[in-house]
Amino acid sequence: MPVHQPVSFLTAVWRGFLMRCPQCGTGKMFGRFLKVNHHCAACGEDLFHQQADDYPAYLVVGIVGHAVFPAVLAVELAFAPPMWVHFALWMPLALIGVLGLLQPVKGAVVGLQWQLGMFGFEDGHLRRLPPCDTSAAG
Repeated sequence: MPVHQPVSFLTAVWRGFLMRCPQCGTGKMFGRFLKVNHHCAACGEDLFHQQADDYPAYLVVGIVGHAVFPAVLAVELAFAPPMWVHFALWMPLALIGVLGLLQPVKGAVVGLQWQLGMFGFEDGHLRRLPPCDTSAAG
């Protein structure tokens, strides 16, 4: 297995958010909308170990909810529109927000898992660590 250069925490998470391989930042992380590729086509880094599960969905619901709810409340207090106006305005906005953020947030979660060596990413994480200097031990 090749030894890779260390990647900072923020860089790995940002590359994941951009839906790129956390190791090289070049290869695409997703083969389909939420299906993570088994490995990076550019550098060969294994990505199939990820176990993002429902965590990205929880994060996205929290982000979109915290963004949309204050706007809904402000519009209601300022204009008091009928309920159908709220549905016509906020449902599409929330849906676009959720669908737009779900893949990048899942990529960021996979980048986080990769950088921290979680689940099956331990071997790759150990390859990225600098070798121990045992000559100074005394």
